[in-house]
Amino acid sequence: IYTLSLHDALPICVIILAATNRPDVLDPALLRPGRFDRQVRMELPDLQGRIDILKVHAKKYKLAANIDFNLIARATAGASGAQLANILNEGALRAVRLNKSEISQADLEESIEVVIAGAQKKNAIMSEAEKKIVSYHEIGHALVAAKQSISAPVHKITIVPRTSGALGYTMQVDTEDKVLISKADALNRITTLCGGRAAEEVVFNEITTGAANDIEQATQMARNMVVKYGMPEEFGGYLGESGQATYSADTARRVDEAVLSIIKECQQNARELLKANEPKLHELADYLIEKETITGEEFMTILNAD
Repeated sequence: IYTLSLHDALPICVIILAATNRPDVLDPALLRPGRFDRQVRMELPDLQGRIDILKVHAKKYKLAANIDFNLIARATAGASGAQLANILNEGALRAVRLNKSEISQADLEESIEVVIAGAQKKNAIMSEAEKKIVSYHEIGHALVAAKQSISAPVHKITIVPRTSGALGYTMQVDTEDKVLISKADALNRITTLCGGRAAEEVVFNEITTGAANDIEQATQMARNMVVKYGMPEEFGGYLGESGQATYSADTARRVDEAVLSIIKECQQNARELLKANEPKLHELADYLIEKETITGEEFMTILNAD
């Protein structure tokens, strides 16, 4: 804040505001005393914050009486206020396209997928063989998640292609926001990511390019466990977030080996879970092929049936 005085006029206060989403690249000189003295951090909203934001934006729309804002908020962990507003807008557009007079819960749940994974590709045609592979792939994710006690519950599974390039999608919705991730949590998430390719291996004895995004996410999470969170005991400490620039070539080699070891272990665990539940894997995949989209309730009903 700078105060200026022009002759006998009243003092003029000039307030300079600046915003960035990359505080890590700010020149320290900008933050010295007398310059940008105060920093106000705008964190992404927590669960209650997302519920409140959704309710504020919802005032502009006509919604059905049974809208569950808590479920929508739990399904959008990490979303910004703008993304939440966009979800409501997409829900309104879907309701209009379907000639409905109000936005339903189904409209909002579909709009979440539109924002996260893109709109459905209505004109996309998969061969029966590809449809079968994608079905087993997605059920592989869901079945591995369901058989791990601390994984987020499965909410929806679909094999309808999306404009993002995804041929299928498995949505898990946590019961609450998690700030801390334990080593067991991280390993469970990697194992769930490995479930798609593991199902392809178990059923078809073959692998496809469909697991490309899964591999990317699993590798990044395993690398974070090693270099960022210090979870592998073999290193006896922390290597820092910045990666190989902070340690020797020999340590870099050991990091790569540790990352690969984590992924191999999780991949093997996923295969064993699927082999132990292979009859359900086939039953659920057949059901998904028939329906193309199923809810978490349908999935769990079949899984738990004798």
